[in-house]
Amino acid sequence: MHKAYKIKEIKRENPKTVSIILGGKIKNYHPGQFIMLWIPGIDEKPFVITYLNKDSFGVTIEEKGKFTKAAASLKKGDKVGIRGPYGSGFDIKDNSIIVVGGLGMAPAMNLIKGIKNSLIIQGAKTKEMLLFHEDPSLIAAVRKNNNRLHKCTDDGSFGKQCFTTQYLEKLISKEARVVYTCGPEIMIQGIFNICEKHNVECQASLERFMKCGIGICGSCAINDRLVCKDGPVFRSEQIRKLTEFGKFARMKSGRKVNIGEYYKWRQK
Repeated sequence: MHKAYKIKEIKRENPKTVSIILGGKIKNYHPGQFIMLWIPGIDEKPFVITYLNKDSFGVTIEEKGKFTKAAASLKKGDKVGIRGPYGSGFDIKDNSIIVVGGLGMAPAMNLIKGIKNSLIIQGAKTKEMLLFHEDPSLIAAVRKNNNRLHKCTDDGSFGKQCFTTQYLEKLISKEARVVYTCGPEIMIQGIFNICEKHNVECQASLERFMKCGIGICGSCAINDRLVCKDGPVFRSEQIRKLTEFGKFARMKSGRKVNIGEYYKWRQK
């Protein structure tokens, strides 16, 4: 059942993303889990929590389809429905590495704020698309927890000009307890392969089209696993068994397509 929350603030993060801050508390949330956000008369969709405070929490949304554009047009004082949290989150272990690409910074936000003595690699196409690039709460948490934040862009407009996979290959150490990763699946696949080569555990946040969010409809299946129930965070031992990982995903109709076609559809 949904619980009603009133919008406290709308924050523009970059040209394509906004954050919706809701007044109130969300119980039993663990970094990596997701909630279902319902806009009456429109639809409901899954999102991770990016902002988490004593009296408020928020989700970050990329504007691209009917639902996300409707969400971005909401105003302070409007009400939405929330159910959850659902799914499995990250096992937080200090002295690790976090690798994120693009919007993958959203599921990593509270992981970064909770981990210590770790290396964070953030990548995006351009400086403009580095999500939470100058967020004060993130900067403060990185410093407080003795973490190191490295950034890279495809075009070299900020940080190193390289891909996150190239950056990780240079900096990975067998002393790293875990490599956490969130972002496009082609990137996640590259990160996972590097972890396997260096014998380092990987925890990856995977994405598939969801409807129910509670393991009933099966729309978010990847092999015999459900992203909403068994994930969205999967560990190395689980990923090794997912033969569809990095190769196939299911459309809204349930039709299985190659991952490239799936991502083209998801960007519409």
